[in-house]
Amino acid sequence: MKKIAILGSTGSIGTQTLEIVRTNQDLQVTALAAGANIELLEAQIREFHPSLVAVWEEEKAKELKTKTKDLTLRIVTGMDGLLEVAVQNESELLVTAIVGMIGIRPTIAAMKAGKDIALANKETLVTAGHIIMPLAKECNVQILPVDSEHSAIFQCLQGESKEQIKKILLTASGGPFRGRKRKELKNVQVEDALKHPNWSMGRKITIDSATMVNKGLEMMEARWLFGVEPKDIQIVVQPKSIIHSMVEFTDGAVIAQLGTPDMKLPIQYALYYPNRRYLPGERLDFWSLQEITFEKPDMENFEGLSLAFVAAAGGGSLPTVYNAANERAVALFLERKIGFLEIPEIIRSCMEAHHRIENPTVEEILMVEQQVYEMIESRW
Repeated sequence: MKKIAILGSTGSIGTQTLEIVRTNQDLQVTALAAGANIELLEAQIREFHPSLVAVWEEEKAKELKTKTKDLTLRIVTGMDGLLEVAVQNESELLVTAIVGMIGIRPTIAAMKAGKDIALANKETLVTAGHIIMPLAKECNVQILPVDSEHSAIFQCLQGESKEQIKKILLTASGGPFRGRKRKELKNVQVEDALKHPNWSMGRKITIDSATMVNKGLEMMEARWLFGVEPKDIQIVVQPKSIIHSMVEFTDGAVIAQLGTPDMKLPIQYALYYPNRRYLPGERLDFWSLQEITFEKPDMENFEGLSLAFVAAAGGGSLPTVYNAANERAVALFLERKIGFLEIPEIIRSCMEAHHRIENPTVEEILMVEQQVYEMIESRW
């Protein structure tokens, strides 16, 4: 029986993780953490019987306590609550599926407590990869990528040496606006940006896919996960999302991981690594597929992607600025307070105004995040 705790249980990755638990008798949920969706969280508690639950807002926690007063359950709140879930004695593996830099401190705490990490929180490595990866080695814990692209690279590297990597080929669908020019993107509405052609994901990551910022974040994450420089990561647009990523080795061989666009595959791979389990669902039919096409990414019209390479090359605290500016800009776009093309404009402005810190501590990373938020609030 493998015992797991989940940060972000009511989000897209969290709910799909619980779908896998539902169909496998040897997985047990010991703790859950969620934001504000108390109705869904209550249903999860009643089905999966965790002994510990964290709710971000105190008022929501009070609401949950009232709804679950018939159960034996410890309910905690805020960052202290997330940290308690992260280090819970019962769990062996922590699934970090919350969005944002809020995931950094619980991830660090879990590793120090000896937990393996099933990582779906990009921001942890984007902003603090220089802290997280050495700490994982020091604590002798595994970072198991849940993102489909990073899971694909991880699978391609099984039985291979990282020292033999020549190049990582990070695939992208191109999002819902692939092929469009800036003038066509000017009047994009929220509803348009939320229609991803292949994947079913949360709202924030779907907007990130539309701007191609998501691929920029994934490039920075891949840098730390696999120990490669940004110049050795090539973005390749593969519109059908059949090839999830590839690795080119020093001898010229290229290994790719293929599959249907279903997030449950990388989630389950992380939960059971190094073993594979049967997963219900569609399978690739190469006779009907017929062809797989590739394109160069459009760095000019999707400036968010080109800015990611600038942030990665600059390093230090610059990726934190990129990430924080994007987080707040996407929130403003979803609230219909800014236009679609203002997202990369805000990122660029924040990066240009920033005084870079070489090797930021966690405290400095969170301070930079707050400074970026304050800058955006004062101008937009």
